[in-house]
Amino acid sequence: MKKWLLSILILTLAVVLIACGSENEEDSSGGEGDSSSETSKWDEIQEEGELVVGTSGTLYPASFYPEDSDELTGYDVEIMKELADRLEVDLSFEEYGVDGLLSSIESGRVDMVMNDMEITEERQESFTFSEPYKHSYSTMVVREDDLSGIESLEDIEGKVHGGGATTVYAQIAEHFGAEIKSYGNVTNDVYLRDVENGRTDLIINDYYLQSLALEALPELEVTIHPDLQFHPKESGIVMPEGEDELKEKVDEKLNEMREDGTLTEISEEFYGGQDASEEPDVDAEEIEGLDI
Repeated sequence: MKKWLLSILILTLAVVLIACGSENEEDSSGGEGDSSSETSKWDEIQEEGELVVGTSGTLYPASFYPEDSDELTGYDVEIMKELADRLEVDLSFEEYGVDGLLSSIESGRVDMVMNDMEITEERQESFTFSEPYKHSYSTMVVREDDLSGIESLEDIEGKVHGGGATTVYAQIAEHFGAEIKSYGNVTNDVYLRDVENGRTDLIINDYYLQSLALEALPELEVTIHPDLQFHPKESGIVMPEGEDELKEKVDEKLNEMREDGTLTEISEEFYGGQDASEEPDVDAEEIEGLDI
């Protein structure tokens, strides 16, 4: 009789332990008993007290070092400085080549990227973007004497385009049949001199960036093509996919900066009195069949 009671007690205890173990497993895997939630990027930034931003440092006048200065500045950089201040966190920049910026988010080396990054459907499949802080369109730098033999976008076929291989501008060039000459993290004058000396034929890029770069290097015999304005674009701050809370915080501060005139003020400082925070009054050609 005693043996029989002991067996019943052991069996009952085993059932209770199994049940407890199942509840603990359910709790730890996010079941009904889970009272904790996954940490968001915004939580991490607040805990660290610092925002780490990826940029190139070579993209005049968005992100660059003025001559004889070791202080990073530019339209994008100064917006980010103001944004971090309004978010009440410290700010540090990590510099990467254009082709390495998005991967720096995926690897977790930076919290976000700000480098005149165009908002595209393809990129939005893998990243979260802020509301646009810049509106622009694309133009083309060519040789001054013969416009590199280009009269229309179709004439790009067989020409050599200089620029980052992963940029939207390279995709446009490839769309029309150009060969891509890719660079590391080099400054604008390297790209422009290669067009001048014939190593490349054209550079497709943002209108504001190209016009200011040419203004800074007047000795180069290159020009913006006078007849080609195309691909209207918007630039945003890039964040990891699904970080909706961080996007909400960033958008709130960007909208404040737009409404109080801060974006306009910073733009006029770096873009020769022009307001890149508003849509330009230019009828830029849409490119049909471009999958970006």
